[in-house]
Amino acid sequence: MRSVEDHLTLVTAAAVAPRPVRVAISEAQGLMCAEEVVTEHPMPGFDQAAIDGYAVRAVDVALAGVLAPEDLEEFDANGAELVDLEAGEPMIVSLPVVGEVGPGSRTPTRLQPRQAVRVETGAPMPTLADAVVPLRWTDGGDQRVKVGHGVESGNYVRRVGDDVQPGDVAVRAGAIIGPAQVGLLAAVGQSRVMVHPRPRLSVISVGSELVDIDRTPGPGQIYDVNSYALAAAARDAGADVNRVGIAERDASRMREVVEAQLIRSEIVVICGAVGGSASKAIADALADLGDLEIVRVAMHPGSVQGFGRLGRDEVPTFLLPANPVSALVCFEVMVRPLIRIALGKRQPMRRVIKARTIGPIASVHGRKGYLRGQLMRDERTGDYLVQVLGASPTGSSHLLAELADANCLIMVDPDVEEMSTGDEVEVAFLAQRG
Repeated sequence: MRSVEDHLTLVTAAAVAPRPVRVAISEAQGLMCAEEVVTEHPMPGFDQAAIDGYAVRAVDVALAGVLAPEDLEEFDANGAELVDLEAGEPMIVSLPVVGEVGPGSRTPTRLQPRQAVRVETGAPMPTLADAVVPLRWTDGGDQRVKVGHGVESGNYVRRVGDDVQPGDVAVRAGAIIGPAQVGLLAAVGQSRVMVHPRPRLSVISVGSELVDIDRTPGPGQIYDVNSYALAAAARDAGADVNRVGIAERDASRMREVVEAQLIRSEIVVICGAVGGSASKAIADALADLGDLEIVRVAMHPGSVQGFGRLGRDEVPTFLLPANPVSALVCFEVMVRPLIRIALGKRQPMRRVIKARTIGPIASVHGRKGYLRGQLMRDERTGDYLVQVLGASPTGSSHLLAELADANCLIMVDPDVEEMSTGDEVEVAFLAQRG
């Protein structure tokens, strides 16, 4: 029996990132950038108002808000026109308003000394203006404006190149493109970007007992759950998924279906018919495409599984159990990391934390347990607590409803068969529930 770690090492060694492609930035979110995006123009491209208010020369409103001196007769206002001037009170500077500028204005505006221009956020700054007085510090006048608080040069102004200078790297190769990166690419005029695309993954179900969900099962038949569940898991991991559906067990037909997917995919997942003569039949049918090795992995559920590199491009190909819970757990442990590596994720594995059990846990000795659980927080201490879903490690592995209720996998070491209430255990997050 092969250890989980050894089998996972074999699997992840087969990871290959698809060749980079250039896509529209609206399609790039979540993908890894494959180039250095260098800015050609400054951002902002012109001095602009950072707030609604009045563009001024800072020196012209320097006295605003300063307490008037006791000796008003000897006070020199340096040309500033002051109003309501009384000793000991804050001085108010009055300036004529000579224009108004809004965002997108293409007409240059020139400001003379001791004048103000009303501006909106994003408006080009008038010539000679070096600051903006926020609207809330004024009386909002149209012909003349009274300013009750001074500003310093540069206040509330976005200067040319404050954000990005020509030659700066806007997005680096290897960066995962998120909303901020998409916004920055748009801001520097980059409509398309080179990325590592999502790996293409095909899901095939095998089983004479299977029918698609748009048909009514007959005696001895069941719905094809796996191709839908595994396709959803692959999308969640970041893959571009092709759900092939149910394939015939006939050897020649099986080979045709798999070979067609090897041409179009970076990863192929076949679910069902693991173990005994059924898995041998599949391996034999695909023998001339490569070696699909059926092994027992020291994990529970899903110990019997297959893996190989098939076709001319040695595409990683998985054979997963027919049991939906076992198939999803095997996918989580083995296939998902391969997808994340192909996407360029630095941390391909789920986040793992330690939690205290709030009840006894039973596992299978000699196999690493991946048990469905509910993770929660102790409101008093802030500690993580976890409760196992399903009492028996062997009798309830088929219960898909329990997996649907789970928000984590409890990972129990192979040499541990029982855990008591309060024991510490490693837990992998499956999802954050709102």
